[in-house]
Amino acid sequence: MVLLDPLADALSVIKNAESVGKQECTVKPASKLIGNVLKVMKESGYIGEFEFEDDGKAGLYKVELAGRINKCGAIKPRHSVGADNLEKWEKQFLPARNFGTLILTTPAGVISQYQAREQNVGGQLLSFVY
Repeated sequence: MVLLDPLADALSVIKNAESVGKQECTVKPASKLIGNVLKVMKESGYIGEFEFEDDGKAGLYKVELAGRINKCGAIKPRHSVGADNLEKWEKQFLPARNFGTLILTTPAGVISQYQAREQNVGGQLLSFVY
């Protein structure tokens, strides 16, 4: 099995586990990017705790699910977005105003669109969750 987009695969695993009502799921392979996206999802309250486990290969994340995710996914292609035009992308990927979170990578790290607006930084869209 070839992984073309590990972030998209990780978010699919989380979404599918949520949809069948599981309490936790395993995301593999682990990467820094996936860990940072999980951190933003945790800070936003969409998932519970998560931890890295070394399985001798690339590692994996055990993720506690909070039952709050309706949909999540990777954004492809990764669009560049300025701090001033985040609203356009929110309208495209999120169902309603102030409902859900866009996750983007910026010079300040991987953050939500709310933090990006606060810090007035732009970056590249990675994923969405609501």
